Amino acid sequence: MMNRFEGPGAREARIRYLDGDFQVTSPGSFVRCAVTGESIPIDELKYWSVARQEAYVNAAASLKREMEANPELRRG
Repeated sequence: MMNRFEGPGAREARIRYLDGDFQVTSPGSFVRCAVTGESIPIDELKYWSVARQEAYVNAAASLKREMEANPELRRG
């Protein structure tokens, strides 16, 4: 089943993630979450990692990736 961002003519954008902003380097209507693979409409993109240059669908996905990348954060 296709969602509204995967239909004919829909393209995945290429983004350069910056501190507090992002730059579209190749036009498209969405990006993919690095954790879930879900499509994220460009106008709804709120979570990303500058260091890893990845987008996340929500804060939980961002935290999950951060914990995977930095296991020492789990120790308290």
